[in-house]
Amino acid sequence: MIELYHIWKQYQKPHWALSDITLKIRKGDFHFITGPSGSGKTTLLRIVYRELFPTLGQIIIDGRNTLRIPEHRIYKLRRIMGIVFQDFRLLFHRRVFDNVGTVLQVLGTPQKEIRRKVFNALRMVNLQHKMWEYPSRLSYGEQQRVAIARAVVNNPKIILADEPTGNLDPELAFEIMGLFKEINKQGTTIIVATHDRELIRHFGYKILFLQKGKLIGKEGF
Repeated sequence: MIELYHIWKQYQKPHWALSDITLKIRKGDFHFITGPSGSGKTTLLRIVYRELFPTLGQIIIDGRNTLRIPEHRIYKLRRIMGIVFQDFRLLFHRRVFDNVGTVLQVLGTPQKEIRRKVFNALRMVNLQHKMWEYPSRLSYGEQQRVAIARAVVNNPKIILADEPTGNLDPELAFEIMGLFKEINKQGTTIIVATHDRELIRHFGYKILFLQKGKLIGKEGF
């Protein structure tokens, strides 16, 4: 599903943000990527999403070399991915319904289909009753659930989550991770970057350890 071969990333010399990362993630897997701040977790996710290009290396996702996809066709890669950002990146001037449905609108999905998919995604995170609210009227945990609904609305094969519980209290963090667990049970491949050791201990799965841009260990493989 996701294959990284000898990935190096350098923002400025002589420091390497990522150093020779090689790994394979199978379809339906649930992986945690962990390590201290600055270890390369976010950089790695941005490269998988192709928001960044690696300095060196190759990336194969769903059988395609993503570095060879022209910029005007990158949307085809992102159709199979859902992204959950730490800062949510919600549109606060748009209602919850519009925030979740934005991806579908960009893809030209018929309005009737958008309504059905948005409602189902919000129902999955138990927020269907808030679809006409503005994000500013929601709690922090509810805003994060809107971000998750937006990530799953197009039924992606892969979900990437960058510190999705970093700003939440422990109870909400466990609730959010429980949502990811349920989504994973439906066959979605999930990669969560986090430094929260308690979450990792509780939910287990496969764990990749990064330190100073290097993959220093694995558990659960």
